[in-house]
Amino acid sequence: GVGDIDGIRSRLGYLQALGVDVLWLSPIYRSPQRDNGYYISDYQDIDPRFGTLADFDALVADVHARGMKLVMDLVVNHTSDQHAWFQESRSSLDNPKRDWYWWRKPKNGAEPNGFRSAFSGPAWTLDPATGEYYLHLFAPEQPDLNWENLEVREAVYTMMRWWLDRGVDGFRMDVINLIAKRPELIDGDEVGDAFAMGPQIHEYLQEMRREVFEGRDGDFLTVGEMPGVNFEDAALFTDASRLELDMVFQFEHVSLDHGPSSKFDNTELELRALKKSLASWQLALADAGWNSLYLGNHDQPRSLSRFGDDGRYRYESATLLATLLHLHRGTPYIYQGDEIGMSNANFATIEDYRDIESLNHYSEAVEGGANPVDVLEALRFRSRDNARTPVQWDSSPNAGFSTGEPWIAVNPNYRTVNAAADQASSRSIYHYYQRLINLRHELPVVALGDFALLADDHPHLYAFTRSLDGTELLVLGNVGMEPLVVNPVADLGIDASRPGGWGILLVGNYPGGEALSAASGAQPGGYDIHRSAQMDAVTLQPWEVRVYQREVG
Repeated sequence: GVGDIDGIRSRLGYLQALGVDVLWLSPIYRSPQRDNGYYISDYQDIDPRFGTLADFDALVADVHARGMKLVMDLVVNHTSDQHAWFQESRSSLDNPKRDWYWWRKPKNGAEPNGFRSAFSGPAWTLDPATGEYYLHLFAPEQPDLNWENLEVREAVYTMMRWWLDRGVDGFRMDVINLIAKRPELIDGDEVGDAFAMGPQIHEYLQEMRREVFEGRDGDFLTVGEMPGVNFEDAALFTDASRLELDMVFQFEHVSLDHGPSSKFDNTELELRALKKSLASWQLALADAGWNSLYLGNHDQPRSLSRFGDDGRYRYESATLLATLLHLHRGTPYIYQGDEIGMSNANFATIEDYRDIESLNHYSEAVEGGANPVDVLEALRFRSRDNARTPVQWDSSPNAGFSTGEPWIAVNPNYRTVNAAADQASSRSIYHYYQRLINLRHELPVVALGDFALLADDHPHLYAFTRSLDGTELLVLGNVGMEPLVVNPVADLGIDASRPGGWGILLVGNYPGGEALSAASGAQPGGYDIHRSAQMDAVTLQPWEVRVYQREVG
């Protein structure tokens, strides 16, 4: 009931048919499982609930046999407090591994400073055995490693090489920019910023590249999750000539609807802010660097519920969001279940939740006087558990996820929203994703073309162009519940007399503009081609999206 390695192996055909190139696994290392695997107690073993190293080796072989790659989640900002390294470190003040973590003496009988954890509460915990505090940017069970210690770095690199030797194709690196601390803040009297990135981060990543990947045969992928990273930093991290990372995960666009004091403070998402944010990252990494494209993952609520409409227009908004994602420049990441339109779980009681961040927030908020009803309402929209419910495979008990008791409840809508029903439908979100992935694989302009945002101040129109070597794509999306008339001059600022009009309609999500379904007999890469459309105004229905192609040179 937890999802295991053999379960993943049984679904590889589903992923291959979708067009997936790389499979990224959340942590499967041995762990006490207080934070869905992000408390690692042994970096070189598989947690028994997921299988064995032999099972993992079989998974890698199966993935490679299907022409795909497998990326592991690398969690090296912190370990579990059950890890042997930390057990040694906390054993005495003079243990050789004492300096592998951040230890500080009390100040005035309390924490060294006012740093706060991302999971609520102080970022320091007192260890009674030695009378000192250790730093944890997240939960107390997740002590932070001291990357200023060369022995720590060498131990991490040795572990990474061990996984590459087993056939792993790269790493998604959890909060990797936080490994570089600012000691002047840690030892300062002010509250400071516990999550401030130290300048040595570039040195660490370049060293990692040399020590782990240099001289090794293979095509490897490295992507860094980086809270708070800005344009300038990301351009440096992903500039191929600097040999640091291939791409980064930034959080600006998924933080726009956060409240001023907490991610659980609901604020209305404003489309103009969203598209301007995404466009700014497109431009910032246009000449050097590379973007990761995502709308949801294991740390975010379901993208359909957050950015779209998970009710009447579930199909239309799911396919619109998929189109926008895949038509930007960068590497798209599809979070499990998005390809069939899975939505938020809308849990009714706190007992339904498993996420440590959500549980800690609820306890702290209620103890602080907040109305439990209001806190639960925020969790129904914001909690990470919304994205962690079991994948809905079919309408059988537990959505076909397991014959056992699932570790977290299945979304009640699984009887109608599931992979089997979606693939059998004439309005299949899965098949629509297939067409988008084919576009990226077969049209260079989709993968590599320049990006230009249009109508940046329009409250409901998401429009942009992609252009490469004389080919131009025009993407028009109505992000709203009412029909929208799009005028080429007034709304897009383009010449109504330009040759070729709008161009040829490649793909759309309404009748007459849908991608060819897999059942239509189309050859792979085939699209629903329509006549060239002239530059008259067009009406986009609620959540309608269209992609036009024309040759301009």
